[in-house]
Order: sequence, then structure tokens, then C-alpha cells
Amino acid sequence: MSNERTAAELKHARAVREMFSGIASKYDFLNHFLSINIDKRWRRLVSAKLKDVLNDENTLVLDVACGTGDLAIELQKGGKAKVFGTDFCRQMLEIAFDKNDKTGVAIPYTEADGMNLSFAANSFDAVTIAFGLRNFSNWQSGLIELHRILKPQGKLVVLEFSTPVLPGFRELFQFYFSNILPRIGGAVSG
Repeated sequence: MSNERTAAELKHARAVREMFSGIASKYDFLNHFLSINIDKRWRRLVSAKLKDVLNDENTLVLDVACGTGDLAIELQKGGKAKVFGTDFCRQMLEIAFDKNDKTGVAIPYTEADGMNLSFAANSFDAVTIAFGLRNFSNWQSGLIELHRILKPQGKLVVLEFSTPVLPGFRELFQFYFSNILPRIGGAVSG
């Protein structure tokens, strides 16, 4: 699918790719440490949400912006469906391929930009994206692209951070994400 993008969007995509290339070897540690391992629970919840899809061996599931493969692996462990992963950062995918060997799964990974996927329309029974939508240069166009490859009546699951609405917790969240998280992330990632 040809998805015309502006020069600014392409520049943003290059910057994101370079950033992830630079932290690929530390990404899993950072993700688990900075989320206090809550990210693992969230991935299990995504898998549970897709239980009916994952239990059907005739279904196809795509994890977009799959990074090092954690969600794709969780989805594959969750059932009989055929799970695929795509990411536009080769260094992240290399770690995902290594995890295939370590976990005994055989997930096919493809280097691809989530905003311009080569899959035919209506290809997948479910599409997931975890902590990746925020990195798209244009999230609205990204959602349109994900919807394009989704079969009619298919399921799209987006796992992403949002600001809590509960007073007190909202302020704590904003303080952590504005003051603590950037300092820890910067110190660990260099």
C-alpha cells in the first residue's frame, strides 16, 4: 500500500528508527525496569483479550511495531493462531529472532514500516500494536493502515500509555513520566 508521507513525517520516522537502533540491546531491560514489570502483565492481558482469535489455528495475527518480539511471543504462546511480527528497526528484530530460538517459537518477523505495510487489504484476523502507535509520525494515518490490513470483523488491539484520570494518581503518573522516567532512561541508555 502506498502511503504518501510528508518530509517531516519521514524525518520523524528516521529519528525514531535511529533511536531504537541505538537502544535495541538495552530495550527489554529498560522496558521492564521502567514499567516495574507491569508491561509483562499488560501483554498477558492483550493475549487474554484475543483468546478466541488465538485459539483458532486458521487465524492470522500481526503484531506491528513488534520490537524485540515480546508481545508476538506472548500471543503465540496463547494459542494456535499463526502470529507474525513487523518492525522497521532491524536491530530490534535481530533480538526478536534470537528470542524465537530461546523460547521455542517460530514467529516470522519482517522489517517493515507500520505506516506503509506491504500486506494485502483484509489479511489479518487480529492486529496488535504495543507501545508503538506513539512513535508513528502520524498516528491517524497509522491507524488507517492497520485497519486496511484487518479483515472485516477483525480485532485491533492497541496497548499504549495514557494519562490516568483519577486525581492523585494522575499527578503521580505525570511526575513519574516527566521527572523520574527520563532521568532513569537517560542514565541507563547513555
